[in-house]
Amino acid sequence: MRERMTANGSRFLAVLALLAVLAVVAALLAGCIVGPNYRRPPAAAPAAFKEPPPPNWKSATPRDEIPRGKWWEVFGDAQLDALEEQVSVSNQSIAQAEAQFRAARAAAGVARGGLFPTVTAGASATRARGSGHGGMVVAGATATAAGSTVSIYQVPVDVSYEVDLWGKVRRMIEGSVATAQASAADLETMRLSLQAELAVDWFELHGLDAQQLLLATTADAYQKALTLTTNRYNQGIASGVDVAQAQTQLETTRAQAIDLGVQRAQLEHAVAVLTGKAPAELTITQAPVAVQPPAVPVALPSELLERRPDIAANERRMAAANAQIGVQVAAYYPTISLTASGGFESSKLANLFNWPSRFWSLGASAVETLFNGGARHAATEQARANYDAAVAAYRQSVLTAFQDVEDNLSALRVLDAEATQQQVAVAAAERSLALSNYRYQGGITTYLEVITAQAAALANERTAVDILTRRMTASVNLVKALGGGWRDSDLPPGGAILSRR
Repeated sequence: MRERMTANGSRFLAVLALLAVLAVVAALLAGCIVGPNYRRPPAAAPAAFKEPPPPNWKSATPRDEIPRGKWWEVFGDAQLDALEEQVSVSNQSIAQAEAQFRAARAAAGVARGGLFPTVTAGASATRARGSGHGGMVVAGATATAAGSTVSIYQVPVDVSYEVDLWGKVRRMIEGSVATAQASAADLETMRLSLQAELAVDWFELHGLDAQQLLLATTADAYQKALTLTTNRYNQGIASGVDVAQAQTQLETTRAQAIDLGVQRAQLEHAVAVLTGKAPAELTITQAPVAVQPPAVPVALPSELLERRPDIAANERRMAAANAQIGVQVAAYYPTISLTASGGFESSKLANLFNWPSRFWSLGASAVETLFNGGARHAATEQARANYDAAVAAYRQSVLTAFQDVEDNLSALRVLDAEATQQQVAVAAAERSLALSNYRYQGGITTYLEVITAQAAALANERTAVDILTRRMTASVNLVKALGGGWRDSDLPPGGAILSRR
């Protein structure tokens, strides 16, 4: 009995030594990772933007940046600040993007699990009876007597491990981490987009308030003009046509003021939804735009690549696509697996955990695919094509980013010059209206001249208000185009992605 145990132990040690040697060899080859290593492809960046910044804007310096995170504070509007704070907390689109990031981070953890062996344990009990015409085998034990009944109890522990000899699992982890980082950048892109949308809606809403205030003030002036014209008519100085024209001008202006209420209500509802509220839960007090476009630093084009979360997301997707090439290349190499099994087995429950009831097995295998109809080659070519597509998407997002900045720089430059010129036009229209009123009251001209001057003055004043609103929204869009103070260093590192939470 002792000799038998010694022989079994020797065999066990020999197999164990063999597996140890295989493990050491696997460890030595662990640095072998097939497939291309990732290097960020170059993207063309001009030395400077084509459009010069407006006079009140300035170039960015290391100490002079958009406020990190709370970029909207540059506008100096406390009510806007309070609403923007609610976007990150309550907006459901951001909540959805955040959940998608958590899912991507969990997927990276799933990929990381491939680096470790799989261990399973169980327990089983089997009772069976033979046919009466011969022996039978049950769970590895043979019933020696015909028609006899046998019970087999087992408590096995199984270990299996696929050696990551060619780096397939590590490439999968690399790709999953990059995908999770891309999802994190998508979250920040969504956050920046919704925050900018709220700011745009906010300034457009208060631009409408300024329009309504202007129309209300103009309607008051038109009412006085109508009263004057009516009095002149009653005195036989003016005609009924003059009264009708003055009445038409007044009612048309009132109708225009009422019409603005439709767009204002829609903008108020949009602001409510962006802050995670039902439209009935938010009322914004009427107030005209009372600020001017702020001075925000404009970064160099080369720095823009580090400041846009959408560019960072596409760059990380390139890295993930590159890692996937390595996963497919690894399929050309054999799969090395190690297995071990052990436990206790007995026909009597009382003896199940006795030392003689033990059993074990150790094994190793190498499997190589010899033919699969070209599937491996096609999968590799597919991965390379997906990488090329990711590179094109990345470079396109870079070009789009430059376009966004140039568009809004040009808009601010043109609107700044237009605002100056429009103020001249407003002053001229007001002088023209004053002269027309004097001429009409002096009996020199008809009321049609007054009506024409009133329409011109109102149109110019409304244009001036609209230009200010457009300048504010262009300022918001430029801050958004510059990344809102975000940097690619804000992305979670790979260690944080893989850490257990």
